Amino acid sequence: MVHKVAVIGAGPCGLTSVKACLDEGMEPTCFESSDDMGGLWKFKEVSEPNRASIYRSLTINVWKEMMCYSDYPIPADYPNYMHHSKILKYFRMYADHFKLLQYIRFQTKVKSVKQRPDFSRTGQWDVVTETRDGYEENHIFDAIICCTGHFNYPNLPLKDFPGIETFEGKYFHSWDYKGPEDMHGKRVVVIGIGNSGGDIAVEGSRVAEQVYLSTRSGAWVIRQVSDNGLPVDRFNTRFVHIMFRLLPMRFLNWLGEKKLNSMYDHAMYGLKPKHRLFSQIPVINDDLPFRILSGSVIVKPNIKEISGSTVVFDDGSTAENVDLIVFATGYNYDFPYLPKNAIYKSGHRIGLYKHVFPPNLEQPTLAIVGFIHSDGAIMPQAEMQARFVTRVFKGDKKLPSNQAMIKAVENDTKKIAKNYVVSKLTPLQVDLVEYMDDLAKDIGVQPNLLWLFLTDFPLFKKVLWGPVTAYQYRLMGPGKWEGARKAIFTQYDHKYKRCCQIIVILSLNYLRAV
Repeated sequence: MVHKVAVIGAGPCGLTSVKACLDEGMEPTCFESSDDMGGLWKFKEVSEPNRASIYRSLTINVWKEMMCYSDYPIPADYPNYMHHSKILKYFRMYADHFKLLQYIRFQTKVKSVKQRPDFSRTGQWDVVTETRDGYEENHIFDAIICCTGHFNYPNLPLKDFPGIETFEGKYFHSWDYKGPEDMHGKRVVVIGIGNSGGDIAVEGSRVAEQVYLSTRSGAWVIRQVSDNGLPVDRFNTRFVHIMFRLLPMRFLNWLGEKKLNSMYDHAMYGLKPKHRLFSQIPVINDDLPFRILSGSVIVKPNIKEISGSTVVFDDGSTAENVDLIVFATGYNYDFPYLPKNAIYKSGHRIGLYKHVFPPNLEQPTLAIVGFIHSDGAIMPQAEMQARFVTRVFKGDKKLPSNQAMIKAVENDTKKIAKNYVVSKLTPLQVDLVEYMDDLAKDIGVQPNLLWLFLTDFPLFKKVLWGPVTAYQYRLMGPGKWEGARKAIFTQYDHKYKRCCQIIVILSLNYLRAV
């Protein structure tokens, strides 16, 4: 029986894991190597080694109703798309509300996690931690939840760029980027067109002499502000998900690409990728098309070579007198504190059953939470994973045999490779609704549409046609929350309330001016 649980990391995944342990009557101890909670969302002016890092202006690209935890809505007066400072404030409110802080040991690094000699019988782990003062301590835990993420180790592939050693300017990874201060009046090349690369190119183009955005494969770019000025996330509904299961993917790709190209022709803008729309998570950036149209960002293909201050691209074109190169080239991932025999490799990825449990251990007492990419925010997905994990730890949910889990992992790897463009750096993609429903079914909290249709038709309509917010997974089953129904019915009110506040503020400012 699992009682004492070590949670490694106090970011959004660690916080919800601590809460899930408490909900199931367990005793969690959360070890956080820094001096504060928040993980990725705790901004620091100087990036710290082996820790996630963000830039000063970062605003999340997910609508607040789609990123909050299932039983603690974000305040209605918070903006629809939140600056990192607001997100951190929300985490503090969440931790205070559920009294999580007392279970977190800050400035305590986990050095090693190893199976105890009697692991095959007890499933217990030896954990060695180290405080900021260098004091080491040994612990015994019944189970481990790893919540250290996958944005800690920047991928800087210098060997793929011939002549980089001759470059006369400065170069760094986007992990080190904090703001455009060093770009004033400079000629800048940004390598990589993910969300970070797009943001940095746009922000830099406002102060730089010229920004070049180099992309090897292109990208589909979508807007946060969709039709009628509403958040694009509202389209992530159960009805749309059902259509994705019924209609041919070729047709859905054609329809989606036609919609995006009606806003701006991706081929004309130099953005059109080699892959289809739903084969890779798109870039979300409202400003990039205008910066391209205005000439302040010039899209270029992959870099062929670098010679002094000249960058030569695959199409033979060049960028002269380049001062700065930013590598927005993704991240490697690692769990240096875990034993090698706890890691099961499957293709490019670490193979995890349900993207959570290593399938090769004798006892299911090690879980990794938050180690996925999807078309949604990590917070509700990590929360669902944590609820699933603690049900397994408690014994309410029994996992299949090792052989069956390994087979399921290999099938997942094949499915991911079939449905998505995968690589060493992007091997972890899942579909948000499909994945959340899969875990919810195991926990016993998946919304029963037929039951809702028969017993609560207004709620049925909201669940089917409305956005798949995490509140839906608190309507029934273990962990049912009485406020879930109200949260679902008021989620659009939260959106409009903030918009109305902005309109009122702008109107008052205008009246004062005249």
